[in-house]
Amino acid sequence: MLSPLILCIFLRLTSSASSLDFIYNSFTANSTSANLTLIDDARIQSPVIRLTSDTNPLSLGRVFYPSSIRFKSSNSSNVTTSFSTQFVFSILPDIASSPGFGIAFVLCNSTTPPNALVGQYFGLFTSGARQSVYPLLAIEFDTGRNTEFNDPVEDHVGIDLDSVVSVTTQTAGYYNATGDPNNSTFVLLPMRNGQNIHVWLEFDGPQNEINVTIAPAGVPRPARTLLSFRDPVIANYFGPEMFVGFSASITQWIEAQRLLAWSFSDVGVARDINTTGLPVFLPINSGSSSLSNGAVAGIVVGCVVAAVIAAFFVYWFWWKRMKEMEEDDEIEDWEMEYWPHRYSYEELSEATKGFSDEELLGFGGFGKVYKGTLTNNMEVAVKCVNHDSKQGLREFMAEISSMGRLQHKNLVQMRGWCRKRNELLLVYDYMPNGSLNKWIFDKPTKLLNWEGRKRVLADVAEGLNYLHHGWDQVVVHRDIKSSNVLLDSEMRGRLGDFGLAKLYSHGEVPNTTRVVGTLGYLAPEVATLATPTAASDVYSFGVVVLEVGCGRRPIETKVEAEDEEVLIDWVRQKYLEGRLFESADKRIKGEYEVEEIEAVLKLGLSCCHPDPLRRPTMKEVITILIGENLVMTPKDLLSEFVPVVSKMDRVDHGESEENSLVSHPLDKQLQH
Repeated sequence: MLSPLILCIFLRLTSSASSLDFIYNSFTANSTSANLTLIDDARIQSPVIRLTSDTNPLSLGRVFYPSSIRFKSSNSSNVTTSFSTQFVFSILPDIASSPGFGIAFVLCNSTTPPNALVGQYFGLFTSGARQSVYPLLAIEFDTGRNTEFNDPVEDHVGIDLDSVVSVTTQTAGYYNATGDPNNSTFVLLPMRNGQNIHVWLEFDGPQNEINVTIAPAGVPRPARTLLSFRDPVIANYFGPEMFVGFSASITQWIEAQRLLAWSFSDVGVARDINTTGLPVFLPINSGSSSLSNGAVAGIVVGCVVAAVIAAFFVYWFWWKRMKEMEEDDEIEDWEMEYWPHRYSYEELSEATKGFSDEELLGFGGFGKVYKGTLTNNMEVAVKCVNHDSKQGLREFMAEISSMGRLQHKNLVQMRGWCRKRNELLLVYDYMPNGSLNKWIFDKPTKLLNWEGRKRVLADVAEGLNYLHHGWDQVVVHRDIKSSNVLLDSEMRGRLGDFGLAKLYSHGEVPNTTRVVGTLGYLAPEVATLATPTAASDVYSFGVVVLEVGCGRRPIETKVEAEDEEVLIDWVRQKYLEGRLFESADKRIKGEYEVEEIEAVLKLGLSCCHPDPLRRPTMKEVITILIGENLVMTPKDLLSEFVPVVSKMDRVDHGESEENSLVSHPLDKQLQH
């Protein structure tokens, strides 16, 4: 029989099963074909999806997420589900002077809209007239101008409600960042030269509002939206369930429409796409033209001169490279395998002002960390790894192999890396508010309040759940602690420092013989068997929960009483004495209710159960921390722990410790 805690967790998990959140940073035949529906001429050309053909005189291609998404509770409902999406596309014609066709992001109740014309209207519509046959909404990124459809210019963005005639359009472009969106400058953005276009699209269902923003891939999201449309009529073009995807069509003129990346979420903001390393498609020819004899002669002479200059530069670069090879190690195979991006040492040196003490952020377990500003004004953190340190090159490789490929809003994003001789450098997003421990311990200038602490715990739980369950491999962090939880500009928590991460396949038993981690956060089984698992990460997360709730470190060296040395044992004893509330951080007293803080502390104790099989998974932890609302009500959350309370009381009366939440003694085993 399921306990009330497990039953409640199961019901909450199943209730959110209809939500959708996915990301494709590239498309490969093996991983994508089974997860997306490709129609007509659409096909995977790794690492992109090509929508139309260059051989058929009339070509149509569509790609859809295979399952329909519920947007309304019924046909008569006017309340529509919100969603957010990002994608990157590229459009490149075979002949620059040929007519333009474009690409459309589409929501439709069918993956094959009836009577759609092949070769025209993005392969979605019958004619310019409104169809009124099926719910259909499209965002067109058009590269051709049809004056009969009131297109302003060739490159434009429009919103289509069941008709190729847009209800609103805007010339393709973006507002460059100046700090003030109202005073920014509009920059035209050609969409038909092969460059990668990054799109941010949000739909606010209750407000019936669509917002579209575009920019060249690699450029930060502009602060000002390109196209915004708000009208209750939008709800009429959503059915109860809709398919989401892309569509394009061409006639005899070849125009390669490619989809390079895509993320989508109907439960929040779509995850950011990693635009680093995306392929770029350049024009091959621009059509034929006739040249005079003089022009031909000039081209020949120019080519000869260019060849001489090129030979000189080839020799110069070869000589320079030979000199560098004397100083730097050769690029080894693993260096190119562990993408995302390799920076030059000179670039990072300039960004950190020569790694000056003025830019020093602190010291990590691997070495110094500097703040840097790249040439595009992006702020980054540069970690200098000591190759001769105890962790060495193996941990460096582990970090770039995991961080370089993981994409989640609650993980510190790795931007790239560099190696020069024995000096190893990692480049991350800069977190302006530092680490969590600095906002709780050592008399901070501003103490993090209770609401902020709850948000950070929920953020870290979501990031850790992604590592354990949301990727093609299980990623065991192995060093969860408050100093590895970093806070961004909005005081949201992000998990960082993957130098000790361990990757293994789902269902695989990890194999390692070395105990790693930080004293006070290690699970008992790791200290004895050196076996890191997702459950051992849950234990470390439980310690962080207790730190946040109590405002105390896991092991205090300066305490008034000897029995308060280990945080887990101290909190457990307070609980057994019926005085759990006394262990809460008194500095924020009055910001929380008694039931609420006790429920969070009990969650921490549950995560720190000595038996790894009895700890909750991170999916269950998220259900408890977030649930249907941002944070569960104290009364509901407290009821989750009724079975746990009875088990703990039985231990105090002499029954088996196997079913208790008693923490494994940490002193002798962890000091070993």
